Amino acid sequence: MSETDGLVSAYVSDADRDAEATVRPRRLAEFVAQDRVRDQLDLLLQGAMRRGSPPDHILLSGPPGLGKTSLANIVAAELGSGIRVTSGPAIERSGDLAAILTSLAEGDVLFIDEIHRIARPAEELLYSAMEDFRVDVVVGKGPGATAIPLDVEPFTLVGATTRSGLLTGPMRDRFGFVAHLDFYAPADLETLLHRSARILGVPITPAGATEIAGRSRGTPRIANRLLRRVRDYAEVRADGVVDLDTARAALIVYDVDALGLDRLDRAVLTALVDSFRGGPVGLSTLAVAVGEQPDTVEEVCEPFLVRAGLLARTPRGRVATEGAWRHLGRTPPNGTFGADSPPVPDLFSLDTDQP
Repeated sequence: MSETDGLVSAYVSDADRDAEATVRPRRLAEFVAQDRVRDQLDLLLQGAMRRGSPPDHILLSGPPGLGKTSLANIVAAELGSGIRVTSGPAIERSGDLAAILTSLAEGDVLFIDEIHRIARPAEELLYSAMEDFRVDVVVGKGPGATAIPLDVEPFTLVGATTRSGLLTGPMRDRFGFVAHLDFYAPADLETLLHRSARILGVPITPAGATEIAGRSRGTPRIANRLLRRVRDYAEVRADGVVDLDTARAALIVYDVDALGLDRLDRAVLTALVDSFRGGPVGLSTLAVAVGEQPDTVEEVCEPFLVRAGLLARTPRGRVATEGAWRHLGRTPPNGTFGADSPPVPDLFSLDTDQP
C-alpha cells in the first residue's frame, strides 16, 4: 500500500470505494454537516423540481474525502434521475465525451470527478453541451472534415474538483451553482461515526467516537476508515465494543497519533527538527531524507501539516514551527519559526484551498 492509499490519506482507494458504498448517505437529510451547502442545494433542487426542469449545473470543490461524490449521488436521488459517473482523466478525446452525452436521458445527472483534468478538446465540446444541449461531432480530417450537430437531452452536470484554481475561466463560468466543502469539526465527525457504526453494526461509545474523530484530520473518509480498523482490533483483541481504551490501543497499533499524524508525517517533522535543526530546507532534500518522492511529501503530507500549524512554507524552504518541536517532545530553540506566535491554530478555521 502506498502512502497515498495510507490510513490517514484522504485519497480514495479501491477498498474505500466498496466500504463507502455501504455508509454513504442517500439523501440530503442524511448528509452530516456542511449545513450551508446542504441548504443551498436543497433550494436549488426544490426550485428545479417545482419548475419541472433540470437544475443548473453544479460545481463542488474542496479537498478529497469530504463528500463531493456523495453529494453528486444525492442530487440524482433527490431529483429521481439516473446518474452517469466518469472522471476527467478518463475523458481523453472529445469523442469519448460525445458518446457519454448522447446516451443521457432527459433529466439525468452526469458526474465528472476531477473535472479540472479533462482534456482540452473534450472541455470545449462540453461548453456547447452545458449551454445549448448540443454537441458538434467532427467527422473526417483535413479540408473534408464535417461537423455534425447532435442534440443532447437536457441534463445536469455535477463537476467535482480538488484543485478549483486549475479550472479554466470559461468552464467555471458555465456552472450555475458553485459550492466549496470545508473540513469537518470534531463534533460533526462524531455524529458521522455514530451513524456509520449503526450501519456497520459496530457498538461504539461516545468516548470512542470522540477519540477517533480527533485523529481523523477533519475528513469523513479518514474517520470511516479508522472506524473500520478500530472495529477489527475490537473484534480480535477486545470485547467487540469501540470504547476509549480500545480506540487508543488500536490507533497505536496502526501508528496514528493523537493529532492524526502517521509514520510519514512524523518522519517529515523529525527530519526537519533532528537533521536540519528546524529548517529551512528544500522540498527535494527533505524528500530524500525521508525516503519518499517530492510530490508525495508535497501532496500527501504537507497540506495537513501546514493546516495543523506544524510546518511552514517559506521562500527559503520548509520550516518546522514551535508546535512541531513540542509535538515531537523537543524543546524549541530560540528564534524558531512561530516561537512568538499563538498556539497551534484550529484546524477547521483556516483557508484550505491549497495544493
